[in-house]
Amino acid sequence: MTILYLLIPLSLILLGLAVWAFFWAVKNDQFEDLEGPAHRILFDEDDNDLTSEARARRQEASRAHSPDSSTDNRPDNSGRSGH
Repeated sequence: MTILYLLIPLSLILLGLAVWAFFWAVKNDQFEDLEGPAHRILFDEDDNDLTSEARARRQEASRAHSPDSSTDNRPDNSGRSGH
């Protein structure tokens, strides 16, 4: 029975922390855009759908921005099938 003197205040502290976390999330707009990330994937470009010319331009741009482009030994995935 004496354990209740510990558990009741502990549960009230935990409840207070949960309420504080909820109001913090609401105040910092954590619940504003719930569906945006679900729809964002539909608008992302897929490298397999790019033409070879667009893929070459994208690789040139990424090499121009990389500090050491001579060690770029990544294989070209243009031979992969779309499956």
